[in-house]
Amino acid sequence: MSAAADTLMPGVMPAALRPAINPWIIAITVTLATFMELLDTSIANVSLPHIAGGLSTGQDESTWVLSSYLVANAVVLPLSAWLSRLMGRKNYYMLSVALFTASSLLCGLAPSLGWLIFFRVLQGTGGGGLAPVEQAILVDTFPAEKRASAFAVYSIAIVSAPAIGPTLGGWITDTYSWRWVFFINIPIGLLSLLLSGALISDPPEYTRERRANKGKLRIDYIGILLVAVGFGCLEVVLDKGEREDWLQSSFIVAFLITSIVALVAVVVWELTRKDP
Repeated sequence: MSAAADTLMPGVMPAALRPAINPWIIAITVTLATFMELLDTSIANVSLPHIAGGLSTGQDESTWVLSSYLVANAVVLPLSAWLSRLMGRKNYYMLSVALFTASSLLCGLAPSLGWLIFFRVLQGTGGGGLAPVEQAILVDTFPAEKRASAFAVYSIAIVSAPAIGPTLGGWITDTYSWRWVFFINIPIGLLSLLLSGALISDPPEYTRERRANKGKLRIDYIGILLVAVGFGCLEVVLDKGEREDWLQSSFIVAFLITSIVALVAVVVWELTRKDP
């Protein structure tokens, strides 16, 4: 079949855009990072009592180890498409993997709860950019008729990682130390970073767009701030609400009101910007 016919037939990826590398290798590469990120979301849950004891802090305070990660994730997720276009998809993806891996090392070395929470924010910032970019990579890598199979492989990581996490976290904590719950990400992250650098490339339209917009792109600082405040506060409400008895807590009410105001404001603000 000719390249022209490839281009004209619906549902068939043009030959010029097909990756030179076997697309299933790329699928496994991005699924590896997904597995690592989702595993980390659940693996630390069972280690909280050990973290609290090891860092000489209370059980309630130690829950911020989980909440801080989720808040950072919630802030970065809606910004990931814009960041990938600003930096280039491959660059942003590799930066996210590198940040997640480096912050995992720092979490394992944290000397106090305050430092651990700070490093978890960095870890959530890196992890929040992985899933949406990985899904975009799968869409660009596979032709339409094979995308369902590619996402089926991707879904295996989504389902299996949270199921394995608590059991694996408990075993690691009992056998070694809670710090190894974070150290386990390092070899996976390094392997993912190595494979991503060798196998993944930006689509041609991304490269053309970045060249065309070079020096012209304006950053909507107010929009970014409103998104961060809105989704960050909302995640705190959803994560801490049950423990704090929901609207019976002035802490939850304050964060909920802040979230609503920020999210309404960001909609109004973005609708009036030329370059949102």
